[in-house]
Amino acid sequence: MTTPATSAGQRVTPDEALALLKEGNRHFVSGGAPRPQLLGAERRAALAQEQRPFCVLVGCSDSRVSPELLFGRGLGDLFIVRNAGNVVDLAAMGSIEYGVAVLGAPLVVVLGHERCGAVGAAVSVVEQCTEYPGSIGQMIEPILPAVIRAKQEGDHDLLDRSVRHNVRRIVDRLRNTEQMLQEPLRDGRLKIVGARYDLDDGVVEFFE
Repeated sequence: MTTPATSAGQRVTPDEALALLKEGNRHFVSGGAPRPQLLGAERRAALAQEQRPFCVLVGCSDSRVSPELLFGRGLGDLFIVRNAGNVVDLAAMGSIEYGVAVLGAPLVVVLGHERCGAVGAAVSVVEQCTEYPGSIGQMIEPILPAVIRAKQEGDHDLLDRSVRHNVRRIVDRLRNTEQMLQEPLRDGRLKIVGARYDLDDGVVEFFE
């Protein structure tokens, strides 16, 4: 059974928003075709003057991880913040706050993925003291604590466990230290969850 697509601007609860993403990923994994009602001219016209996304999604820039596709969504559904390693810097944090406080999104998802190159680079720094040129080294610095935590647990599947720790560290930060998110979290108007995308089978695993 397919959950009906939300119309442009329709308000949903945090749990309903999460259910839409889960259903959309099942649709994607099963090979379902893109839904024309989420992409066509009527949808575009409905969104031309205002956006009301139901989810702020913090994801990686990896070209294989396209949020609208892997969650089976369309125009106006996801307010996406992407960078290598799905880290939350000043610009990303401001975008998250804007999506929640101004646009009213009831859900924030931090999405890591299998074999993430940025996390892999951080693993290389920790294990081999690798140095990266330009701004790349600075970019992966926020990921290093996650790798160190994962390495303390052992070397087995270090990259994947580092991906998961990186997601969880960001989720914990958003839940516990970002002031603008505290009130909607307390009131039940916002949910923040982590997730991991599997490149091989297309499944998104949520950490609830």
